[in-house]
Amino acid sequence: MAHKLYYAPGSGNSFKPALVLRQTGQTCTFQKVDVLTGESRNAEFLKINSRGQVPYLITSDGRGIGESNAIAWYLAQGTSLVPDDPVTRAQILQWMIFEQTSLEPNISPARFFTHIVPSLRDQHAAELPGWLEAGSRGLGILDEYLYPREFMVGDGYTVADIAVYGYTHLAEQGGFELARYPAVGRWMQRVQSTPGYANLDALLPS
Repeated sequence: MAHKLYYAPGSGNSFKPALVLRQTGQTCTFQKVDVLTGESRNAEFLKINSRGQVPYLITSDGRGIGESNAIAWYLAQGTSLVPDDPVTRAQILQWMIFEQTSLEPNISPARFFTHIVPSLRDQHAAELPGWLEAGSRGLGILDEYLYPREFMVGDGYTVADIAVYGYTHLAEQGGFELARYPAVGRWMQRVQSTPGYANLDALLPS
């Protein structure tokens, strides 16, 4: 049995494991979950993942994994995306945690209420400046870090790049000015040039 990935179209979090799957050539079936219509909260999906969140992976042996970076980390094991060196592996995890604490929690909601469901933007107008400020601070840290580097960790492309790229490359849809972060821009171009890369819409059809 192949892995099965439940995903939400347009989701930066769903994009991460989908890109790992594509770039490592693993077999997987994809199941769309329409979160905008509440499909992730219906009884059928809650039997699969009681937390009602996507992405969610059912492994080939029938076990479940939630959280985008945990899924990406699992799928990347045994490939060049996760080198054997323990320090490098710890540094990869360091940046995957940074993504989930400094980037995704700010870029994702700003993008969601600005680009995905702009009809709700006014209801979250008071929160938007905080997301933009905190997310911009995270992007600034990332830009300074990437200035002398080609990729996030070590000498090559790893799952850390995929995790950090997931929402960073969508930040302009949330009102962030990526032109302010030239090192980030150059790094994103390198990610997009890696073998097997495909964009979000191609990997996660609506």
